Amino acid sequence: MSRIGRKPIAIPNGVEVTLDNTVITVKGPKGTLTRELHKDMQITVENNEINVVRPSDNKTHRSLHGTTRSVVSNMVNGVTEGFSKNLELVGVGYRASKSGDKIVLNVGYSHPVEITPEAGIEFDVPVNTKITVRGIDKERVGAYAAKIRSVREPEPYKGKGIKYEGERIIRKEGKAGKKK
Repeated sequence: MSRIGRKPIAIPNGVEVTLDNTVITVKGPKGTLTRELHKDMQITVENNEINVVRPSDNKTHRSLHGTTRSVVSNMVNGVTEGFSKNLELVGVGYRASKSGDKIVLNVGYSHPVEITPEAGIEFDVPVNTKITVRGIDKERVGAYAAKIRSVREPEPYKGKGIKYEGERIIRKEGKAGKKK
């Protein structure tokens, strides 16, 4: 039995969960999330708890059990607390600024790069070398953070680029000098 999959998910006050066959909708103070889950997973809502049960022990059902539970748990956490990812800009002259709801990145190109968020995602630039991506959907927050990071990924020689907060860049040694 999956250790994660068998844990019940507690439904906090102010959160409403509705099931319609394989579609789960979670409403909370920060917003509403809807997702279609795998048709084989059985989800029950009772006594302010959500339980995910798998129908059999075949490999597909075992792999879906913990994943489905984690997805539903992230939906409940998202509508109550939300998720955020922090990015850092490392490099001389690398900076970010907020212009309306979009961010403008100056990261060594001949032109500034603008990134516009879609609905449900918001950017914050507390310092010109730090960016925070916030939202209620963990998957979309991570995807937008990866999109920003892909504008100028950190390079291994000087460590310059856009990296996740706390990410460790493995550095490479430069060219060896000529021997005489």
